[in-house]
Formats: sequence, C-alpha cells, structure tokens
Amino acid sequence: MTPILTKKALTLCLAFLCFANVLMAQKFKVIAFYTAKEDQAHISFVHEANKWFPLMAKKYNFSYDSTNNWSNLNEAYLAKYKVVLFLDTRPEDTTQRKAFEAYMKGGGGWMGFHFAAFALDKSAVPANWDWYHNEFLGSGEYGSNTWRPTSAILKVEDRTHSATKNLPETFKASPNEWYRWQNDLRKNPDIRILASIDSSSFPLGTGPKQNEIWHSGYYPVVWTNKKYKMVYLNMGHNDIDYEHKTNQDLSHTLGNPVEDKLILDALLWMGNK
Repeated sequence: MTPILTKKALTLCLAFLCFANVLMAQKFKVIAFYTAKEDQAHISFVHEANKWFPLMAKKYNFSYDSTNNWSNLNEAYLAKYKVVLFLDTRPEDTTQRKAFEAYMKGGGGWMGFHFAAFALDKSAVPANWDWYHNEFLGSGEYGSNTWRPTSAILKVEDRTHSATKNLPETFKASPNEWYRWQNDLRKNPDIRILASIDSSSFPLGTGPKQNEIWHSGYYPVVWTNKKYKMVYLNMGHNDIDYEHKTNQDLSHTLGNPVEDKLILDALLWMGNK
C-alpha cells in the first residue's frame, strides 16, 4: 500500500518543485567585448552580432550585454556574467589580461570569434600574450589566410561535444576569411578540435594572390580547450565590397541555420553547465 504524504511532506515537495522551476528559469548573463574600429569586415560582424544575440537571448532565456569599454574587463564586472564573448579583438592592457585569465581559471565561460585569436609578431597585434595564444587557445601566432571570403564545407570532427552533438557530419559555412595557425592543434592534448575544413572545399579562396588559395592541408576552425569552458570559432569576417569603395556587406556570418546552432549550443553549454 502506498503511504499517504503528510501535509508537511506535501508542502515541502511543492516548495522544492517551485524552487527547482525558479532555478531552471533563471537566466545566465553574457557580456560581449568588441572594438569595431579597424577592418570593415570585422566591424560588420560586430554590428551583426549585437543585433542577433539579443534576439537569441529572448528566445533561449539568457541576457546579453555588450561593451567596447575594455576597462570593464575586471574582476568585479566579470563576476556578474557567466559567459564572456570577444567579438573581434583581445585586451591589450596587462591588468585586463590578468583579470580575464583569473576569470577563466575560476570557471568562467568564453567564446571568441575570428580576429580575437589573431597575433603576429611585429604587427599592430603583437604576439605578446603567451598564456592566451599558446596555452588557452593553443594556436600560437597567425600563419596565413584565404582570400577573398568564401564559403567552406566544414567537417565536424567531434559530434560528442555539447556544442556539436546536434550538427550533421558536414555543413556549408557562411563566407569567411579562413585562418591558418603556427601551432598544430592536433599535437596539443588539451585541445579538442570540433570542426575543420573538409577536403571537398579545395581549392578554397579566389586570390588574386596564389598563396591566398588553399589547395590542400588540415585547417581546424572550431575548437575547445579541455581545461576551460571555452570555444573558439574562426568565423566572423564578412565579405565586403572593397573594390567599389562602398564598404557594403556582401555576406553575413549569422543566419546560417547550422552555424547558428553551433554557436547557440556552445553558448548554452557554457551558460548552463
């Protein structure tokens, strides 16, 4: 015979269920940092992202803020957020860098796009942040890129990760300027490659320079570091009408259903973990 719940036990059960529902409905907070001052293709993506993410926030129950004030990259400010996005660049100030490293080592979430991983010695973005580029991202310096921005077929390398478990084996990405890196990520035991350029994409790029057209090789474009809650995506460089000096968008990164799913599932994995 099933025992009848006492009034007190029933009240406790109802209270617990209400509390659980509140926790499940609780929003996590996302903060996006950006600069949006240099390449028009990166500026275009930043504007696109700052329109798209608030719409997704309403739909998927998280909150989204954005700022171009990198001095906000400090312990007190970051403590309010579950996930940090770098939309186009990285912090240059030593204090900000230390705050971000502490945030990540403390369990924070991070998603970076395209130029956020760029570093090249003797350039305007020098390779002067060893922890970020060599340990955290694992990629080291920028090596080269394709041109002009073109779509690529991406191969999902790992379909067991929360960010990629709902993706097909391959999919067509939005047009992008694709990067090659100094380090071979396959040799780093901390790096889990999630997606790479599929060989069916070659030749990739249209030039006019021949070294900007890839004919073969292995190029990871989405990965995570197993020591952190993070995902880097090489996407985030729209095609722009430079030739006619209009600076008009010729393509967009967001609005690709599969690519959007990848970004959202990665974000929800970080925010709800």
